[in-house]
Amino acid sequence: MNTLVRMVMMFLFLFLVTHVSEAYNTCPKCGSIDVPYPLSTDDNCGDPRYKVYCNNGILEFLSAAGFSYKILSINPSAYKLIISPPPIQKGTCYSSDFSSEGLKLDENLPFNISTHNTVMLFNCTDRLLYSPLNCSSTSFCRQFEDNVEEGIGCKNTLCCHYLKDSAMTSHMIRIRAIGCTAYTSMVNMKPGSSFDSWTYGIELQWVPPN
Repeated sequence: MNTLVRMVMMFLFLFLVTHVSEAYNTCPKCGSIDVPYPLSTDDNCGDPRYKVYCNNGILEFLSAAGFSYKILSINPSAYKLIISPPPIQKGTCYSSDFSSEGLKLDENLPFNISTHNTVMLFNCTDRLLYSPLNCSSTSFCRQFEDNVEEGIGCKNTLCCHYLKDSAMTSHMIRIRAIGCTAYTSMVNMKPGSSFDSWTYGIELQWVPPN
């Protein structure tokens, strides 16, 4: 058997061993959502560095501050998942994760916020007018305020939006009293798209295991 054939056979063997091992270690479904490897809901499945939580059939992602976000979908081939933005508390313009200053990811874990998120900030202080964010009358956040459901207090506030790009921290969407107090996010938002076509979510991506 020549060297080339041996190398090909060794590659195929390693490929099969890796994929069989991943399939064996895959966690069971959580509700209606598959939990693909390396995501882990239990010490006995997945990779513990990629921890997510299954609570009463709802799959959740836990921030560094201990706030839970519902996982809406997972794309294992792209190493991505989408979490639900935190709800804005009824009768206020404060996101429910305001006490933890928004979404914060643990920088020691293999997750980060992707560059496909358009973030809208609400109830902002005047200091945001000096930022590079779009706080103009044409900002996407104005469409949100015009169409938001009754009971949400984010109407006629100073609001802004920005595309989460690679120049920004990939581990935080920050809100605070001296900045803005509420936010939401859209995934893969296209300029000129209608309010009804927006896809609410925060897309996270993970670094595949070695």
